[in-house]
Amino acid sequence: MDERTTRLAELAAHGANVQEGQVVLVNAELGHEELARAVAAAAYGRGAKFVDVSYFDPHVKRARIEHADASTLEYVPPWYGDRMLRHAEEHGARINLNGVTAPNLLDDLDNARAGRDRLPRLKEYSQIVGERSTNWCIVPAPTRPWASLVFGELPEDEAYERLWSEIEHVLRLDEPDPAAAWDERMAVLKDSAQRLSDRRFDAVELRGPGTELRVGLFSTARWWAADFTTAQGLRHLPNLPSEEVFTTPDPERTDGRVTSTKPLVLQDGTIVRGLRVRFEGGKAVEIEADENVEALRSRLAVDDNGLRLGELALVDRHGRIGPLGTVFYDTLLDENAASHIAFGSGFPFLVDEHEKSRVNESDTHVDFMIGSPELEVDGVTPDGERVPVLRGGDWQV
Repeated sequence: MDERTTRLAELAAHGANVQEGQVVLVNAELGHEELARAVAAAAYGRGAKFVDVSYFDPHVKRARIEHADASTLEYVPPWYGDRMLRHAEEHGARINLNGVTAPNLLDDLDNARAGRDRLPRLKEYSQIVGERSTNWCIVPAPTRPWASLVFGELPEDEAYERLWSEIEHVLRLDEPDPAAAWDERMAVLKDSAQRLSDRRFDAVELRGPGTELRVGLFSTARWWAADFTTAQGLRHLPNLPSEEVFTTPDPERTDGRVTSTKPLVLQDGTIVRGLRVRFEGGKAVEIEADENVEALRSRLAVDDNGLRLGELALVDRHGRIGPLGTVFYDTLLDENAASHIAFGSGFPFLVDEHEKSRVNESDTHVDFMIGSPELEVDGVTPDGERVPVLRGGDWQV
């Protein structure tokens, strides 16, 4: 097996902090087989009791969207979610592999139909993350189709090597000890998150090209980096790479307009370009885009709160993804290149007990990028003072 694949798999098992005796779920797509097998080996090497690899086939999804009765497209067999919940009850580990395997596969299908089939995402994910019942990690899985999407001007082999090179860099796999390198970066991000938490801002204002947005915060809102601890006290890194600090906003207090600065790629691979959203009273009242807007609208129509925010994340310019200037067409990577917001489910563990019931609950969670060097971010104190937070990608607090 390729040595770099082995190193990536070992980092994934480290990020999830796989424990001896755990059952490990590996969620992948057809096309990720080599890395999935390496992850299984790494997990067993750490003492996993059993590794359960589940492959999603986007071509089967296409067949469903194209041929199934429209009234059945939102159906998900209940045992899909039951499996996840049972695994969470046993406090297992979970490793998800991200990476495009069939770019543009759904482009010629009806957007609205495609948006109604939300697989491979399951609504139970939000519950499991909110309850902090599993230790988990998401990592990118390089594929040749993905490389050709990102670096279409290059021959296939050269594009594939270029993608691997950049993923190794952003994952810090080019460091002698990638795990130690991530511990060092997480310490910096956690310090930034603590500084924001200590200021107790009532709201955050964001200004940039096409963006003039005010996002209200909970009175007890905390900012976190992607360095988590389960409810049982087990540390894990849910996203690798990660360069963000984030909080969960008040779902009723977002107003203004925002324009995406990078393409949004839905979980089924649909690319939404030129996204523009206007909010009133916390709800998105206008959603427009240059491409595939109906797919996004359908994805957010899952419930009443799909049009409200569950996350606000800020990204400085000192990470490894943004400076590359590469659009990866993968939310895991692109959201860590730029500040972003997310429709849908929030994070109840980021507020005190008396405010948890007001955190946004939804069966969806869709991040999109709004950050750029031109983005200015201010914190607003309870008495109305505006405090610079980000300028030119540099922290001001």
